[in-house]
Amino acid sequence: MHHIDDSLGFILNHAGRRLTLLLALRYQPYDITTEQWSVLNRLYEQDGISQKELSRRAEKDQTNITRILDQLERKGLAERKANEADRRSFLAFITPKGRELNETLLPIENEVIRLVQDGMTEEEVALLRRLLKKLTHAAEEAIQEMGEQS
Repeated sequence: MHHIDDSLGFILNHAGRRLTLLLALRYQPYDITTEQWSVLNRLYEQDGISQKELSRRAEKDQTNITRILDQLERKGLAERKANEADRRSFLAFITPKGRELNETLLPIENEVIRLVQDGMTEEEVALLRRLLKKLTHAAEEAIQEMGEQS
């Protein structure tokens, strides 16, 4: 008999939700959600990108990116400016306040990851990383094949 607790999809989803919750609890004092931080961190990595590119990098749809950028702008962490090359789009930028907050949050994220990796060897962590990337790649290929069929 197959138990859902043994399903790889369930295990991955559960682990992801637990990590997100742990990070959310650590970020609560800074009044930022993990979803907002993922977008802020992408802007920290590369500033002045289009919302479309930000959407791709943050793996969020355009509607969610717009909503998250609205929230980040209200908090003074990001801003949008007209794209001189394409008047129909905007470029997103991190503000100095957003950069400072991200530099505060990065070590917290690193600490959460260290905490959950406690008890794992470097080899196990490296293997887990490789296997998760392999699984993600296989899922992406399957999604593309389905897109080509429809």
